[in-house]
Amino acid sequence: MSEALWDRSRCSVAGTLAVVGEKWSLLVLREAFFGVRRFADFQRVLGAPKAVLSDRLATLVEQGILRRVPYQAEGERQRQEYRLTTKGRDLYPTLVALMQWGDTHLADGPPPLELQHQDCGAPVHLELVCEAGHRLSGAWEVRPVAQSRANALVAHTLAEDAKA
Repeated sequence: MSEALWDRSRCSVAGTLAVVGEKWSLLVLREAFFGVRRFADFQRVLGAPKAVLSDRLATLVEQGILRRVPYQAEGERQRQEYRLTTKGRDLYPTLVALMQWGDTHLADGPPPLELQHQDCGAPVHLELVCEAGHRLSGAWEVRPVAQSRANALVAHTLAEDAKA
């Protein structure tokens, strides 16, 4: 693909990293996927400084990845817990991919955690699959094709209609 054909200012990777590409943001998301919802619990399991955690949670809420939901334990003041939105849940494959990469390239021995399918107990992993159902082995089987803004909008609309 010619460099001149691709508008890097609209790069989805750069945009995503601007939102969730910081270590604490990804760790907050990991814990949210594991069911952590409350500030004190995030801080306890992550060991993040309060100011950093507050900032990351606020950013994830501002970006629509988490939402605040009020709760109140008996005899205590009302507080907020954090729940994943649809936009946040859509990041799950990203976290699984990072985990899978770390298990393959960084783990010293067996991976510390295995993800299993709730229904059958089989291990979960990610794969690249094209729209026609072909499993891909890697980047060498993929061709980047620059999209005009108009073509990208039409393709996005068609994909959304197909989901409905």
